[in-house]
Amino acid sequence: MTAPGAESPVLIIGTERSGSNLLRLILESHSRITIPHPPHFMRFLAPFARSYGDLADARNRARAVGDALGLLRRHIHPWPHPVRADRIITEPAGPGLFGIVAAIYEQHRVATGKARWGCKSTFMVDHVAEVLRVFPDAQFIWLVRDPCDVASSAKRAVFGPSHPYRMARLWRAQQELAQAALETWGPGVVHLLRYEDLVSRPEEEVGRLCDFLGETPEPAMLKHHTSAAARQTAALAGAWRKAGEPVSTDRIGAGRRGLSTRERLWVDRVTGPVKQSLGYPVDARARTVPAPGPLAVSLRSVWLRARIEYRSFREDDNHRARLRRDAYVRWLRLKALVRVGLRGSVHGTAPASPPGPFPLHLTQRRGKES
Repeated sequence: MTAPGAESPVLIIGTERSGSNLLRLILESHSRITIPHPPHFMRFLAPFARSYGDLADARNRARAVGDALGLLRRHIHPWPHPVRADRIITEPAGPGLFGIVAAIYEQHRVATGKARWGCKSTFMVDHVAEVLRVFPDAQFIWLVRDPCDVASSAKRAVFGPSHPYRMARLWRAQQELAQAALETWGPGVVHLLRYEDLVSRPEEEVGRLCDFLGETPEPAMLKHHTSAAARQTAALAGAWRKAGEPVSTDRIGAGRRGLSTRERLWVDRVTGPVKQSLGYPVDARARTVPAPGPLAVSLRSVWLRARIEYRSFREDDNHRARLRRDAYVRWLRLKALVRVGLRGSVHGTAPASPPGPFPLHLTQRRGKES
């Protein structure tokens, strides 16, 4: 159910550190598409969405809207337009939590005057079926990048697991979900785009992408780096600095420079069959390399994270905003646990199982960090 005056939304799915900021800015430069930087509503709120109760009830919906807008106010990338809570409560874009999220994006679309909104939160790979229930004509761009290059980038970025072995597990799980979506709904709904192809042949790949979306390619899409949105993103964090630069192939093969031989073999050990199916070579030695022990992975992760946070504190303008956001998500989880407990007490039953695992840490379920 696309909102009146709107056309089908566009969602980028896959794994972070795969060029999604580049793709967002390319699409944002189109005169008919707007894709603001994502507050990752579903990533942070979906694990405890059931704690709100039935979101068809306006009171429950109001609580969920309040939490979502609290997350928006603490977003690490300024949201460009104000959002009216009352309109979301009375006119969600569809049922459930995603209906609330879509209504927020729809208000942004209206404010920009564009025809379609998009979402860059690659974690929406977990919610493809949910999106299609609300928007049967939604389209997904599955952006994929060599997992060794993804892991190399993640070792220095504040986003995602810093340890290559953990990053490899996340990459594999998310590509498997995206592949299942492509197989289930077909290439008219899910478009596979390799980062390496996009930066090597930008005009050709942007043309193919526009064909998929039913849009006419525009010259501004290949000049995305000159936009105000690109300059703003590049200035906020070291991990986003490339957003202010033209399309370049210089990050292809980053894993060969940023990972040790053993780390590359770990990545190939974890991702092998999936990586190969997507056209990336796999080192034959990966089959025999032993996996790192859990304690070693944990200790190395702590060390890498400490270095990343120190660098971010010194260099990133949004460092404090990110910490405030993370503290807010912890507070939301605590509130959700209390709501679940109170509901069980009121009805004289054992409390329902608590909301899903806290979404800022690597979990065992599908090896995913949220």
